[in-house]
Amino acid sequence: MTALEDAAMTSKAWPFEEARRLLKRYEKAPPEKGYVLFETGYGPSGLPHIGTFGEVLRTTMVRRAFEVLSDIPTRLICFSDDMDGLRKVPDNVPNPEMLAQHLQKPLTRVPDPFGEFESFGHHNNAMLRRFLDTFGFDYEFYSAAEFYASGQFDETLLKACEKYDELMAVMLKSLRDERQQTYSIFLPISPTTGRVLYVPMKEVNAKDGTITFDDEDGTETTLPVTGGNVKLQWKPDFGARWAALGVDFEPYGKEHAPNTPIYSSICRVLGGRAPEVFTYELFLDEIGQKISKSMGNGISIDEWLTYASSESLSYFMYQKPKTAKRLFFDVIPKAVDEYHQQLRAYADQDVTARLANPVYHIHGDDVPTSTMVVPFAMLLNLASVSGAKDKGALWGFIQRYAPEATPETHADLDAAAGFAVRYFNDFVAPTREFRVPSDIERAALVDLRGRLSEWDGGLDAEALQSMVFSVGKDHGFEPLRDWFKALYEVLLGASQGPRFGGFIALYGVPETIDLLDRALAGEFA
Repeated sequence: MTALEDAAMTSKAWPFEEARRLLKRYEKAPPEKGYVLFETGYGPSGLPHIGTFGEVLRTTMVRRAFEVLSDIPTRLICFSDDMDGLRKVPDNVPNPEMLAQHLQKPLTRVPDPFGEFESFGHHNNAMLRRFLDTFGFDYEFYSAAEFYASGQFDETLLKACEKYDELMAVMLKSLRDERQQTYSIFLPISPTTGRVLYVPMKEVNAKDGTITFDDEDGTETTLPVTGGNVKLQWKPDFGARWAALGVDFEPYGKEHAPNTPIYSSICRVLGGRAPEVFTYELFLDEIGQKISKSMGNGISIDEWLTYASSESLSYFMYQKPKTAKRLFFDVIPKAVDEYHQQLRAYADQDVTARLANPVYHIHGDDVPTSTMVVPFAMLLNLASVSGAKDKGALWGFIQRYAPEATPETHADLDAAAGFAVRYFNDFVAPTREFRVPSDIERAALVDLRGRLSEWDGGLDAEALQSMVFSVGKDHGFEPLRDWFKALYEVLLGASQGPRFGGFIALYGVPETIDLLDRALAGEFA
């Protein structure tokens, strides 16, 4: 066993903890199918959101960890339930009136409101694949509509006919009395209207593999369960898919957790072995509501990538998956800076610490070197005080602070400078609130200006920080953070900010003196 494998067997990083749990599944013998199957699900009733990306990313992290521990081949399937009926019109798509005419039809039979694909389901599937491909995920895409229609699901559907009573017994225990009267695990697609029907079965014929029911117009109708004529209710579908594919690992949000015993029972009745399940917490928007595909709240993949790198998004997704997190624009700067902190730490860590570092699970063995010599939060404040309209304006300050840095040699810093200008103009500038300093604060600011005018210590950020610290102490600020809060609120229009000595070093001593003069003259408040 290599040092890496040895450390992985005891690593407390959650991907390794999940991988070890999965490894125990095959400690006696490898899987008969020849590989371990990871699966993620997607309901294409609305545009893919960032939570969908997070589900695939986290599964990929567990898959990579498993591959460190075992030489059993692996596969990852992203399964789209595009045969589901359109239950409501999403809030964030064009032509909602057109969609309203196709409620309850399978998503692959609903016209595309964007006019780009043969159906709404095909459009959303393409969106899903596009951003999964953008991030380089190694996956296989499965469409439920194709899975049902192609014959891949036939054996399981016919077995569901044979085991109908057992499957119904599993489901009926979980339903209210009134629902039990009309419930069936099978949902026929109406031959007349094309809608997914929630109707009771008049007969389930295991010998012929057919179901009989009354269509919407009252006509008694018999359909084969194969060939895409019928789909399973979503809970039976979950367990049946596990059995049909031989799924070994599946993640999903905590809203599915109460149904796990049902999914597992369905799988076992159909002859399968229930997979290992990883339940994660949900993402919330800026007011604490669950993010939703149909509502389009929270933040999208494209929006995050407008203001920060893909790696910072992966870092955010790695953090504490079993803890609910707000997912809105104000989390981006912290994620960017923490990601680069971890990159810098990685170089000097031993193998155990490296396996616990998020960047290992983002990049595998190919962890890059950070060239972010200026934190993202500092770039935001630099954009604020300099009035920069593009990243080129920030580079004049950056190169005075770090002469060795260039856009070519420090590509991540160059990208971050562009992101910072964009982020500042869109989110920070509209919310800034400057205030007039109190008498005590004014006296301290005047003192700071005086010391800076006599400063001969160059652009040493730590020395400048110590000097700013001394000003606060000399003027009796208690606690001292009130002094720094005053600097941020009076000079930057924000309640928090960067280490101020580092800010002076980056912005420049004469420029900071000018900033103090303007604030003391009342130009900002």
